[in-house]
Amino acid sequence: MRFLIDFFPILLFFGAYKLHDIYVGTAVLMAATVLQSVLIYAIDRRLQTMQKATLALVLLFGALTLGLHDERFIKWKPTVLYVGMALGLAAALWGWQKNVLQLLLGSQLRLPSAVWGRLTVAWILYFLFMAASNAYVAAYYSTEAWMDFKLWGYAFPILFIVGQGLYVARYLKDEHRP
Repeated sequence: MRFLIDFFPILLFFGAYKLHDIYVGTAVLMAATVLQSVLIYAIDRRLQTMQKATLALVLLFGALTLGLHDERFIKWKPTVLYVGMALGLAAALWGWQKNVLQLLLGSQLRLPSAVWGRLTVAWILYFLFMAASNAYVAAYYSTEAWMDFKLWGYAFPILFIVGQGLYVARYLKDEHRP
């Protein structure tokens, strides 16, 4: 269920784009993201910082796209989001000596501090890679090519998360072992 809530705005965006154009797709994305936020709030009684940031950026860049009738804004939104997440993690880790991943997931995963540090650096590098990839495609390719990149680009997070799981697995203790 949660998986559907997380991905339905982007799926509706692709569908509306394919059936109409980037502007209808953008309007649908904005409405679907608001609905997604309402659903998440109804279930959890709160929104995570990431959900708030995504909602704000979708509404801001969507409004600019529609108001100025310029598709570049919606195409650059992922780059801004990824750079913001990388900077947030980096500032917390190296500026304030706080590991956000460990703070968020530490109660669910018992890992050595060094592993948490490496995971955070990996996420920072991943976000920078995704930002650079999106920026390159948004700047140098057509909207159609960018949409294809967005659709097939979902392989990157899946591969990254699987890789993270394989890396973390060796540090997890099997509580059922004698």
